[in-house]
Amino acid sequence: MNATNRTEQIESTEDVVDSNLAAVSEVEAGIRDFVRNDIAYLRRPPAGAAETVPLDASAEATVNNVNSLIQRVAGTSLAEIEKLISELESLRDLLHAEGQRVQREISGYAQLSQAAMKSTRMIADNVTQWKRAADGLRNS
Repeated sequence: MNATNRTEQIESTEDVVDSNLAAVSEVEAGIRDFVRNDIAYLRRPPAGAAETVPLDASAEATVNNVNSLIQRVAGTSLAEIEKLISELESLRDLLHAEGQRVQREISGYAQLSQAAMKSTRMIADNVTQWKRAADGLRNS
């Protein structure tokens, strides 16, 4: 019965992932279409006008400049994101190591506390025995 429930959960999770991927693909396609339509006027000459070489060259230069700018901005952003990810990973490792150190310290303090409690009990028991022995000698 548990295997059936797990199988159903896995299938429902896969369905959710598939629908999420489909939604992401749709958004990406919409963005691509928007960019193509937004820059399309730069790539083709205006309607009814004869194709002129200088206009086409300037439009192509503009498109190349836009592409270059996007690549520079994206490259810088990606480099900063990768740097941030590596810093976060090193911080995670540091926190993990510090967590383990704190656990070791707490364990050491717990052992020390237990040892101190045992020693205190032993001393208290010995003092009680000596007191009884001394009381017994006085009473006799």
